Amino acid sequence: MTAAAPKLERFSSIDTLRGFAVLGILMMNIQAFAMHANAYQYPLAHMDFTGANRTVWWIAFTFFEVKFITIFSTLFGAGIALMLGDDRSQGTRQHYPRMLWLLVFGLVHAYVFWFGDILVAYALVGMVAVLLRGLPVAKLLFWGLFAIAINGLIFIGIFSIFNLLPGEIDPVALGMAPSAEDLQDTVALYQAGFIDRLPYNAGFAALGQVMGLIFFGARTFGLMLIGMALFRSGFLTARWSMPVYLLCSAIGLGVGLPLAGWAGNAAIADNFDLTHMWKHQGANYVASLFVSFGYASVVMLLSKINAFKIILYPFTAAGRMAFTNYLSQTLIMTYLFVGPPGLGWFGTLERVEQAQLVVTVWIGQLIFSVLWLSLFRFGPFEWLWRSLTYGRLQPILKSRDVVQAAGPPGG
Repeated sequence: MTAAAPKLERFSSIDTLRGFAVLGILMMNIQAFAMHANAYQYPLAHMDFTGANRTVWWIAFTFFEVKFITIFSTLFGAGIALMLGDDRSQGTRQHYPRMLWLLVFGLVHAYVFWFGDILVAYALVGMVAVLLRGLPVAKLLFWGLFAIAINGLIFIGIFSIFNLLPGEIDPVALGMAPSAEDLQDTVALYQAGFIDRLPYNAGFAALGQVMGLIFFGARTFGLMLIGMALFRSGFLTARWSMPVYLLCSAIGLGVGLPLAGWAGNAAIADNFDLTHMWKHQGANYVASLFVSFGYASVVMLLSKINAFKIILYPFTAAGRMAFTNYLSQTLIMTYLFVGPPGLGWFGTLERVEQAQLVVTVWIGQLIFSVLWLSLFRFGPFEWLWRSLTYGRLQPILKSRDVVQAAGPPGG
């Protein structure tokens, strides 16, 4: 048996940002829970796309698409730097069991519950990114941005392939838009039950993991390096000045949101023509970096203001339980959208209703996180992951003194 896990310093600003990130990714993920998987990249593939439903898609695309997963990936890198520091021996030996258990969690999550898992990619990329954590901040930023740029070229290049196809492009023939019969079969499969859907989900999980690494592997690696740099520079621990955070917010959101909004409008205007998809997706690829940096800057700015601490505390609690909240989102959505023993809502909720459901889950997870952490030191899945990593059940109950004092920080 190994010793109990070391106690690490917590930074509320990082936890708060992680809370916003884990909640934000659900606004995009719900599309893959509630509709045919192709509707994520090609919105015309499934369900209504007019009126309010189209507006909801545009809002999600502009303000959420790739933005919150970017923050989540960056914070994963920051977490590596926080846990290991510059220790190249003992720290690394602790890191790999942690990543291997994360890989196990991810494989079960992906192949049993939901094909859109990100844990497998994080575990694999995290095993490589850790090797560069000792680089100076400037080099971490350089190589991080370099990896993201290379990934961007690959990303745009893959979407540009549509322009090389001869004649009129049929989305159905290419598999971007399933046929009416395929849609009917998919809906029936999801509604039939959890066991019936398993082979379908596993197939998409295998394909999704390969394509995910091709489309976003280098970007994820680069974001982890940038996360290490932002942590070590003090950005993520709210150590920069308020004017600097304000300037970063203005630049990030001022550049990123108009560009993302343009990409969404252009995609709608082009009726999601596949030959133009490289422009829409490429513009949002760049915009997401600016918007994510802007969002993070706003959270850091607010974290420095005592008056906001009580308001932010539910998000801080959600961030401390990000692993639990991420997995519980899957459990909730699987129960709702997959048939017996679930409710089998797949293919029945339009985008407006999906957004309403997301907000409901947000509220529930914020409340649950605060209540749980008033009694326990870790979220349930955080505790399990930690115990498996260190080979010993970790203490989870707070001491009586801590429980009596539990609650949002007062200032």
